[in-house]
Amino acid sequence: MKKLLFIIAIGFFACNTPAEKKAETVKTEELVMYKSSEMALLMREMYIFNEKTKEKIIKNEELGEFPANFLNIHSAILTDPADRNSNFEAFSKGFITNQEAVFSASSKATKEQFNKMVNSCVACHKTTCIGPIPKIKKLLIP
Repeated sequence: MKKLLFIIAIGFFACNTPAEKKAETVKTEELVMYKSSEMALLMREMYIFNEKTKEKIIKNEELGEFPANFLNIHSAILTDPADRNSNFEAFSKGFITNQEAVFSASSKATKEQFNKMVNSCVACHKTTCIGPIPKIKKLLIP
């Protein structure tokens, strides 16, 4: 019995020793965390809010009020500050107008106005930062 325990102990230590040495030789790289711009954070917030708004429209529920912090679109720092140009300014004003209209539209026109707002996001993103377009289009109400 002692021999069996001795063999198991040797096998255990023999198996673990190379792994320990291997772990010592692995170099660790410093992770650099990506920090989102104010605009990127605001747009994520807008997306989440509009996902909930879409569900409320589908369920014919009360929408609540237009979120005033969306007006920060005019001042939030962009990932690339050079993107804040006349096109961006025009599109952002159009977006705000369309987003506000969702909350003032009649119940029959709410879906159409919501889709108009979503399409204004898509139109802007076609000029700059095209990556989120497929995700934005998922907001459209069929």
